[in-house]
Amino acid sequence: MRRKFTQTVPEEVRKSATAALEKGAQEIVDMARSLAPVDSGDLRDSIGWTWGDAPKGSLVLGAVGGQEYGTLRITVYAGNDDAFYAAWQEFGTQNQRAHPYFFPAYRSLRRRVRSRITRDINKAIKKGMQ
Repeated sequence: MRRKFTQTVPEEVRKSATAALEKGAQEIVDMARSLAPVDSGDLRDSIGWTWGDAPKGSLVLGAVGGQEYGTLRITVYAGNDDAFYAAWQEFGTQNQRAHPYFFPAYRSLRRRVRSRITRDINKAIKKGMQ
């Protein structure tokens, strides 16, 4: 039983956590894109997520995971060479008021995303122990 637990459960947990993290990140990205101010559309189009580090030149909006999970680290980001003003829109400047798009999306979805991840991992553990 111990061997089954140490081999099967971690793989099931990794698969479930991966799927839940991807779904949660996509939900946050979709909401942030809908809240982002649109002029040319560059900022909206620059919001995304990736496994590991964000693309060069982008602002990291949030990361989930850690060293103990190896490759299970997902990063939500905004901005690129065309949308270099991502942080200015989110936080404002001395001359421009803030137009937050990421943190409202994150705050409204964090409980749902965390609950899904926890629920899916617990299901995977139960499934692996059978």
